Amino acid sequence: MLDLPAPNDGEEGTLETPAIRTGVARWYAVQVASSCEKKVKATLEQRAVTLGVSNRILEIEIPETPAVKIKKDGSRQSTEEKVFPGYVLVRMVLDEDTMMAVRSTPNVINFVGAEDRRATGKARGHIKPRPLSRQEVDRIFKRAAEKKTVVKVDLSEGDQILVTAGPFKDFQGEVIEVSGERSKLKALLSIFGRETPVELEFSQVSKQN
Repeated sequence: MLDLPAPNDGEEGTLETPAIRTGVARWYAVQVASSCEKKVKATLEQRAVTLGVSNRILEIEIPETPAVKIKKDGSRQSTEEKVFPGYVLVRMVLDEDTMMAVRSTPNVINFVGAEDRRATGKARGHIKPRPLSRQEVDRIFKRAAEKKTVVKVDLSEGDQILVTAGPFKDFQGEVIEVSGERSKLKALLSIFGRETPVELEFSQVSKQN
């Protein structure tokens, strides 16, 4: 789940002093269906214009950082990795029209916020959108702006690999550790009849089916 601040952070536009009254644009986190972040962003941008709320739904962002994906054959592919997969950030003035525009967008699950429980306690209440604090917003966008490349590899502990380059070429083994930051992994290779841990570059191995 997204790590959010406490509901009352003392800023304008909290649930106690909602942006719906003050007209203050705040950032809200919106949970969306898996892998649908870009689709939701594009659709909501269009709907904001169509529904006449583009002057209140001001920005829609998917914070990302650069990443390099190592394919099974050892080749590298440049890509982008989402800072918070499954979430879209929306800067908007919260009112009935903008809430409806967001909630009714296909593949949107709901705002991140606090559940407004019904008095009877027999049914689940609605989610009250909770604005992100300035500190949370700054932290999210600072992380995206750092542009620190993340290395992703299609390998995990327990996978069987074949060494394709280096002094252990043609050896087979089992992955016991993956270090994306260093672009290396450790694998148990059978050397002289003994299982020996060996550190290898991602580019030196391929995953076995």
